[in-house]
Amino acid sequence: MKKVILLTFLLIATLQGFAQKKSKKDYVVTLKTRFGETHMVLFDETPLHKKNFINLVQKKFYDSLMFHRIIQGFMIQGGDPNSKKAPSGERLGMGGGDMEKIPYEFKSSHVHRKGALAAARDSNPEKKSSACQFYIVQGKKMSDEEITAVAKRNFMEYTPAQRADYMTVGGTPRLDNNYTVFGEVIDNFKLIDDIAAQAKDEADRPLKDIRMAMTVKKMKKKKITKLYGYKFN
Repeated sequence: MKKVILLTFLLIATLQGFAQKKSKKDYVVTLKTRFGETHMVLFDETPLHKKNFINLVQKKFYDSLMFHRIIQGFMIQGGDPNSKKAPSGERLGMGGGDMEKIPYEFKSSHVHRKGALAAARDSNPEKKSSACQFYIVQGKKMSDEEITAVAKRNFMEYTPAQRADYMTVGGTPRLDNNYTVFGEVIDNFKLIDDIAAQAKDEADRPLKDIRMAMTVKKMKKKKITKLYGYKFN
């Protein structure tokens, strides 16, 4: 009996070891616009969002869609399928509602600092994400006092590194613990600033369409670090 218990324990430990072993490769998403291109990585800690986004990119879902909502000092939003053939001035932002929502996966380790890739959503109480609409944070620099006030409202406990990011790089902490951050921009942050600065109408839609295209590629993490300077945890 003792031998059986010991063997069972060793088998479970071995399987857990395999499950916890991290892959040496990851995906890089390339986002292209008329303002240039940027690259993004997606987080393993948000597996449902990661799988869904990669699937949509591989299917070319985002190609020719617009950044239909831009707010300087806040974020740029896109992914509404209705934007593909939308005439000038049409209100956008309601598309994709017929697609199954993604369960809430916010993790306190991934906050809304500048460059955060997050899922848009409606006011559903479960905080489920839109299956296709996303936003990229621009935000603004915050004082330590402002961060503390937001942390209390949103039941967040920021690490010293996260506080430093919000103070020196900027972001939108008021969205933390409310929307799922599932990835981040890893280069060319200027693209975010350039898009956010464009002229827009009263509904925050750019007056001149800003269309996108995306591709995704799996490569060695060491190569990602070498190409973009991104360091994996």
